[in-house]
Amino acid sequence: MSTYVLIPGACHGAWCYDDLAQRLRAAGHEVHALTLAGLGEGDSPVGVNLETHIDQVAEVVRGLDDVVLVGHSYGGMVVSGVADRLPEHIDSVVYLDALVPRDGENCWSLVDDAHRKWYIGVDESGFAVPPMPFFDPRARAHPLATFLQRIRLGADLSRFRKRVYLYAEDWPSGSPMDESYQRVRDDPSWEVHSMASKHNFMRDIPSELAGILLGVALAESVGKPGGEHAERRR
Repeated sequence: MSTYVLIPGACHGAWCYDDLAQRLRAAGHEVHALTLAGLGEGDSPVGVNLETHIDQVAEVVRGLDDVVLVGHSYGGMVVSGVADRLPEHIDSVVYLDALVPRDGENCWSLVDDAHRKWYIGVDESGFAVPPMPFFDPRARAHPLATFLQRIRLGADLSRFRKRVYLYAEDWPSGSPMDESYQRVRDDPSWEVHSMASKHNFMRDIPSELAGILLGVALAESVGKPGGEHAERRR
């Protein structure tokens, strides 16, 4: 069966994947849901940047094979860095309303002005960005440097069997993921789903999300690489 590595978005931890992980494990798959450095109990944001998170996830992936690497929101930056570094361990990549960076870009350059304003509203430490008011109570301040450090990528994502993007339609004032979505929506090598959902798929459409991710695993027998482009509206 497949091995899923689940990377959360900003301010979130492995707990945001609890329901999804349970559904994937019930189908017989191996699941590793991660809490990124600086976001765990007692963690400090000082010295934590994007490369810290890529290193952390790479250490887990290095011990696995045929990984379905999944990232939500900010987690797309980490997915891209890990997939670039360890392609021999990765089967497929899945972006859940997530950033899809190119070499030299950072979160700051990819999101909208509203999110940039949020980034600079650092907490009293000066090193972390507090959760937005509507986030889960378990959310923690996110290390600012992860949003500002530029990613270094040596190749694109075309080497992987499947590249899947889920886009959330229900943003109140425009999606900060729109630039990333536009990059993949008409690319025939990507499977793109446009979802009638808010940003947090794990909370709002858990059954649909699990179904799509299980479909990534079930498709392993179809062959590599690529697959037909399909944009689906839910």
